[in-house]
Amino acid sequence: MTIALVAGATRGAGRGIAAGLGAIGATVYVTGRTTRSEQSEYRRPETIEETADLVTRAGGLGIPVQVDHLERDQVSELVARIDREQGRLDVLVNNIWGGENLFSWDKPLWEHDLDDGMRMLRLAIDTHIITSHFALPLLLRNEGGLVVEMTDGTADYNAVNYRVSFFYDLVKSSVLRMAFAQSKELGPRGATAVALTPGWLRSELMLEHYGVTEETWREAITSEPHFAISESPAYVGRAVAALVQDPSRARWNGQSLSSGGLAQVYGFTDVDGSRPDAWRYLVEVQDPGKPADTTGYR
Repeated sequence: MTIALVAGATRGAGRGIAAGLGAIGATVYVTGRTTRSEQSEYRRPETIEETADLVTRAGGLGIPVQVDHLERDQVSELVARIDREQGRLDVLVNNIWGGENLFSWDKPLWEHDLDDGMRMLRLAIDTHIITSHFALPLLLRNEGGLVVEMTDGTADYNAVNYRVSFFYDLVKSSVLRMAFAQSKELGPRGATAVALTPGWLRSELMLEHYGVTEETWREAITSEPHFAISESPAYVGRAVAALVQDPSRARWNGQSLSSGGLAQVYGFTDVDGSRPDAWRYLVEVQDPGKPADTTGYR
């Protein structure tokens, strides 16, 4: 049985990944700050218990643990608990983020709220470093471990495209580099580290932004035609599950991957049976200003 830790699994991609691992029978520790009795600064309704229930209903075992991944003692105790209860860790997914309410798309560095920007760096970069620091010794105890660093954008895309906000750009590019750096240290020790990005994700926040639900998301295409390329959180969850089940996953060590790109390799689909390839679509259709047309892209 696969033992996994999805750090930052309260909602969005983390929730989709946790459920995807549950679907292949994994035991998944799901962490976050919001529980049924306590909310984080997000003030969102989603909880880690809900995510754990999704894992269990999918066929695995979901174990919710409230953790603030900036608090070293809490992360250390989390890993010690996994060691006590399971004696191993096969998969670490670093999905901690928490910056949606902290960056301003329309403000340059010198006008951006500095406290918000620095807080975002701590939430999205320091948390990943702290979690890997404590979790990697357990993951390396057995050969074949997998680390997935979740970000937004592929290495190729982010290398030549400014991601609209100084702080957002820095965060997402830093996580890409963290995956690469870990691959150099993990590869010789029998483990694999990759960066993974979803495409245009239909997270809870994104659906609310457009006033739709997962069932009615196509209605948002009227106001944003390119939303037609969007994908559900289940899609990136299936991408991680495919990596976990691939005995040759070490071939990906150090690489920047996307849900759409991996779907072409492994053959999985989104919940509607399609295979959206958002990052190719962005480069070839959306960024050049062409009319929205997903033909050949999903």
